[in-house]
Amino acid sequence: MAFGDYLTYWLATIAPARLKPATLNSYEGLSRLYIRPALGKKRLNWLSPADIRKFLAEFKVACLCCLRGADAARPEGKRACCAVGRCCKRLPSVRTVQYVHAVLRSALQQAIREEMIARNVARIVETPTVDRTEVRPLEAGEVRLLLRTAQAHWLYAMWLLLVSTGLRRGEVLGLTWSDIDLAAGTLRVRRNVQRIRRELLFGTPKTMRSVRTISMPKRCVLALTAHKEQQEQERKVASAKWQPAPGHPAGVVFTTVTGRVTDPRSLNRMLTVLCRDAKVRRVRVHDLRHTCASLLLAQGVDARTIMETLGHSTITMTLDTYAHVMGTTLRAAADRMEDMLGGDAPAED
Repeated sequence: MAFGDYLTYWLATIAPARLKPATLNSYEGLSRLYIRPALGKKRLNWLSPADIRKFLAEFKVACLCCLRGADAARPEGKRACCAVGRCCKRLPSVRTVQYVHAVLRSALQQAIREEMIARNVARIVETPTVDRTEVRPLEAGEVRLLLRTAQAHWLYAMWLLLVSTGLRRGEVLGLTWSDIDLAAGTLRVRRNVQRIRRELLFGTPKTMRSVRTISMPKRCVLALTAHKEQQEQERKVASAKWQPAPGHPAGVVFTTVTGRVTDPRSLNRMLTVLCRDAKVRRVRVHDLRHTCASLLLAQGVDARTIMETLGHSTITMTLDTYAHVMGTTLRAAADRMEDMLGGDAPAED
């Protein structure tokens, strides 16, 4: 069997039962755009570690637009940048390279289970080293400017939550009022919402660690209380037009004026406008999650607590992601050690 035909079989029959919809959609796109054009004609049982290593090495430094130029599924007018005489040099991100390798490993591992091949050649090949982009969170002054500007925004409570609790975009939009205890000042993360092709789908969080209960600052409780009252007014004004989408949970916190869940894709556009109006540098919604972690570290909060707040699967992920912004915490630890050892250092002769 050709590897491309096997990928089609695996994505259609095996992967849907094992992968979440968003992951499956991502794997299908990576397979169609990048893996199948490069390796699809190779025989499944003839694939070698050298084939995988060469593909990943070339993919790491290839322009994504140029790679997509050979895809017959692209609509007219969406040609590759090189096809019109210039190259945008848009290289794959760290996660894209890792995902491509993950698709190869997962697909070939299933082929072993079905006794189609004897070994998983993708597992033999390490993922090519890619320089990780350094996280650039907002500073405390920039956060205050942004939130001051966001006070007039209809989703002010959401922006405050993103900065204060580090929720992911899909997690904050998946919240319902039953998940929030305003009296206790806590919220429970137990679902998320994602756009898969043309549908907004609710699902379970990223990992088991992502199902968590978070304590909120009082400012968030007050903002959510005001938001709830505002939503009730919008419901009365909309009247019969207030129609949540079929199959979606009742009582979604952050909805449109007709009661529909807010599209996750629209948040980055909203944040771009807020950053412009606040005169702070442009950031993504996910950067607010990094901002939350950085602010907590600057206040001396320990890594374990930050891990639980953000819902990271391991503390290693927390430490690796925010190692470069832990200078304040490390300085404070050194100062506390100095105090414990007796205060002032002995004078030199």
